[in-house]
Amino acid sequence: MQDSYNVVIVGSGPAGLTAAIYAARAQLDPLVIEGEPSSTSDQPGGQLMLTTEVENYPGFVDGIMGPELMDTLRKQASRFGAQFLPGKVLSISNPSSPFEIFTTASPAPLTARSVIIATGAKPVMLGLENEDKLLGHGVSTCATCDGFFFREKEIAVVGGGDSALEEALFLTRFATTVHLIHRRHELRASKIMQQRAFDNKKIVIHWNSIVTRLFGDVSLSEIELTDTTDQHTEQLSVEGLFVAIGHTPNTSIFRDTIDMDSDGYIATHNGTYTNIEGVFACGDVQDRVYRQAITSAGSGCMAAIDCERWLAEQ
Repeated sequence: MQDSYNVVIVGSGPAGLTAAIYAARAQLDPLVIEGEPSSTSDQPGGQLMLTTEVENYPGFVDGIMGPELMDTLRKQASRFGAQFLPGKVLSISNPSSPFEIFTTASPAPLTARSVIIATGAKPVMLGLENEDKLLGHGVSTCATCDGFFFREKEIAVVGGGDSALEEALFLTRFATTVHLIHRRHELRASKIMQQRAFDNKKIVIHWNSIVTRLFGDVSLSEIELTDTTDQHTEQLSVEGLFVAIGHTPNTSIFRDTIDMDSDGYIATHNGTYTNIEGVFACGDVQDRVYRQAITSAGSGCMAAIDCERWLAEQ
């Protein structure tokens, strides 16, 4: 494998692989640093590798399994000449192009004329036993992705901010009852979102409560709630649990060089340009609003086109 590239793409989720497809077709010979197979937070393929059936990605009438979708995108990028390097980026040095990229794959740095950051974001989880096992089998972090699977079922949402209430309200389209679980005695969401939740007869709010256990061998069957005031516990029969307590963008290694907002999402302008000439960002690493596979893929396309045009100008 060579040590100098026109473009290095960091991340191999929908954004990174779509960027790789477009960059490879533009004959930029991209290298994708795809993550480490042993890591759950930085594994090749991103969060869709932890997803079961994906029904809302265009082109798949009967849906497709998350890992299968990512494998298909990877093969498509490879077909056009994209190269892949298993490993994790440790740092990117040099304030301007060409950039030196240090990875876990080799002690020697790679050199890149341009970089596309597509490292994604990870949802903040509850940290409970069985949580990883039940992720995609009753436990979810995305109502718009998975709500359809819970028609006529009782489900729960954890959180008290605008995102949690948006998820809960959306899920009332499918579920018989949505249990909103919040650790305090008042919600953090905006007043209008609170009123919508209070007015919806399908939403039952459990105040001063946290989820402390998950039950189910093959799929989620029950959750344990603990009252934060008196430690009283109760079990709630639900088939779905949506965790909506925030996301963390995977941007810590870029914190000293790339402009970000207060929550760590990369700031982009004019499409996918960052504050560093030759560095672009796409997908969930810079999108705090939509966080869908299709929007990530779209911004990956944008990043590759922006990168191609920038390189042509140099």
